[in-house]
Amino acid sequence: MLVLARRLNESIMIGDDIEIVIIDIKGDQVKLGIKAPKNITVHRKEIYQEIKLENIAANKSQFKPGDLRELSEFFVKEKEKEKEKEKDTEGDNKTDKGGV
Repeated sequence: MLVLARRLNESIMIGDDIEIVIIDIKGDQVKLGIKAPKNITVHRKEIYQEIKLENIAANKSQFKPGDLRELSEFFVKEKEKEKEKEKDTEGDNKTDKGGV
């Protein structure tokens, strides 16, 4: 592990495009600013570990990605049907008003 000492507003570079800046120091807490490309994910370690556990659980699950795709397509079709019904209802209301 590389250990570096930094003061307020000083930074550390990781590679050419990741910069870690010391934003604030209060007691035993240090606030860091992280400048990184959007394709680089940045998480606190405890959040990262939770994500890993969730991914492992998802991989072990009986649920298949194809099932999710089918379910998604079903909901899209149902939503389209609802929109068509709304259009038909609006058309009927206009016809009723025009005929009176």
